[in-house]
Amino acid sequence: MTTQAPMTQAPTTTQASSTQTAAAFAHVTQSLTMAYRGLLRIKHDPQRLFDVVFLPIVATLLFAGVFGGAVSGSVEDYLPMLIPGVMVQIAVTASVVTGVQLRDDMDRGVFDRFRTMPISRIAPLAGSLLADIVRYVLATSITIGVGVVLGFRPESWPGLIAGCVFVIGCAFALSWIFAFMGVVMSSASAVQGSSMLVLMPLSFLSNALVPIETMPSWISWFAEINPVSHLVSTVRALSEGDGLTASAGWSLLGAVVVLAVMVPLTVRAYTGRD
Repeated sequence: MTTQAPMTQAPTTTQASSTQTAAAFAHVTQSLTMAYRGLLRIKHDPQRLFDVVFLPIVATLLFAGVFGGAVSGSVEDYLPMLIPGVMVQIAVTASVVTGVQLRDDMDRGVFDRFRTMPISRIAPLAGSLLADIVRYVLATSITIGVGVVLGFRPESWPGLIAGCVFVIGCAFALSWIFAFMGVVMSSASAVQGSSMLVLMPLSFLSNALVPIETMPSWISWFAEINPVSHLVSTVRALSEGDGLTASAGWSLLGAVVVLAVMVPLTVRAYTGRD
């Protein structure tokens, strides 16, 4: 009589799916844990928030005083144009700090210690970027608050809040570009200097502070396709009660493309470090 050896049952699709789900859940929970760690760092070092607290105040007052009369005839009439522009500018500027602080932490060996811990390799990186969302929320809130004090009254508060969500989401997407720079560059000062080369044309060659129609043609063509201009136009339209426009679609598409490209690149560069 021939005895058949017991057959080894291959893992089922359900088991493999469960394993993948558990791994993904672990990545998410560990990233959120590291984000909480980032918030605790802010709590113990409030100076990390100085830029997103004081820059919105200074920028709003400065630009309102300098450009208000020239662009719109008065500060009050200029505010519906200015506040969305400053919101976007400050959020974009705040996203640069993500890469600078990331490089500084890496230079101090903080992330090397994380690599010895039994956690997801990308959790410290993702957690750091998630924690910075608080900075974007604070920056946009303070900008609106200063605007209200100066006389800013949006036509649609729900629309303005929706615009803030757009700004915060796009700033988070943009932060992955600067995070990538933080991973691959040699020092925090190099990240900051290189980031400014990207930030300056994006911020000021746009419709954030002045109408594109007033610009010379050799600048206006870039301002019209500038992602910052599309985002500013989105916030303005929403705050004025006009709803979503084509600029909103371009802003959303841009954020998705940046995330789709930069998240894998940044994670690969981070996990591939020696």
